[in-house]
Amino acid sequence: MLVVELDGKPTLDQLLPDVEVQHISASAALGEYLDTHGLSRVAKRLATSGIIDVVATASPGIDDIVVLGKIKQLERGGLYDLVLVDGPAAGHAITFLLSAKSLLATVRGGPIRTQASEVAEMLADPTRCQVVLVTLPETTPVNEAVETAYALEERIGVHLTPVVVNAVDVGALLPAEAAPEGSPMRAAAEFRNARRGMHAAERERLAGLLALPQLVLPLVAGSVLGAAAVDTLAAGWDCE
Repeated sequence: MLVVELDGKPTLDQLLPDVEVQHISASAALGEYLDTHGLSRVAKRLATSGIIDVVATASPGIDDIVVLGKIKQLERGGLYDLVLVDGPAAGHAITFLLSAKSLLATVRGGPIRTQASEVAEMLADPTRCQVVLVTLPETTPVNEAVETAYALEERIGVHLTPVVVNAVDVGALLPAEAAPEGSPMRAAAEFRNARRGMHAAERERLAGLLALPQLVLPLVAGSVLGAAAVDTLAAGWDCE
């Protein structure tokens, strides 16, 4: 198994110490793309001058397609039984995955069109690519997850897996009335009950709006998410 992190802080290395993690940036992917197409000297000059970072982000869709092309290369390589990509947030996720279709509509020929065509083929094949949406049991995140799901299916045609609902406060309601009225203990219990009720209601609303199973990850208390917390989440998830 391989985990791919895109242009983010290298946090997954610490969270997944027993899993291979690769980091892909648009500039590095573009440099590799130029190198494999016989333009290694150009790639080196662009990298040395810093211009490659500008090129990788200035052309609409180019940065996304070279990153997706690198992911396609890893998927085709056959070295891993599963390639898990930590993708961008909802807004960028749509444009990121839509880049192949957008380039196919604007580029008539050449290696960029070939790359876009191969990426679009990978995204449309559920045996090669599936998208896992992750949300929180709150109003705005649930709304974004539903909008993203419909956009991905209608505009890109990718296959959606069960939705991961993260940081769910699970458990029975606390007996708040057992604590003295006005006490901090009673206020804390009432707050916890209200949050549990909200999380349950948002999960029910999500199920009504999106006909996908839910993978529920429990809320893990703490200021820092570490490898131990990941182990707790891996053991405590539930599918509904």
